[in-house]
Amino acid sequence: MKKLILITTVMVMAAFVALSFAGAKAKMDLKVGDEIFACDCGDSCACKTMSRNAGNCTCDKEMVKAKVTKVENGKAMLKAEKWEKERSFKTTAKYTCNCGEACKCDTISQNPGKCTCKTEMKKI
Repeated sequence: MKKLILITTVMVMAAFVALSFAGAKAKMDLKVGDEIFACDCGDSCACKTMSRNAGNCTCDKEMVKAKVTKVENGKAMLKAEKWEKERSFKTTAKYTCNCGEACKCDTISQNPGKCTCKTEMKKI
């Protein structure tokens, strides 16, 4: 009987974990030529937030529109008009928008905070 309770408990916990990440996008699928919004804090910024919508990054600075120039090895090279050179952003996130599958902001970040639709980011 104890084994059955233990197995049931483990299965319920596994289902809960799976459901809690349903709809969470840990990776932003980008291709060369895509235009997205990216953190404008510079190469030393740790948040590296990217979104399909304009807004503020997780470090609360206004994001800038950028074009994807290269995608490989889990990174995207982005170029914004006001940047002197391209900047590298990870396409796999530590945090993602928590507003559900219907959300179109597709915000990802390496730091916690709020996404561009003002929802608290969820740790992946």
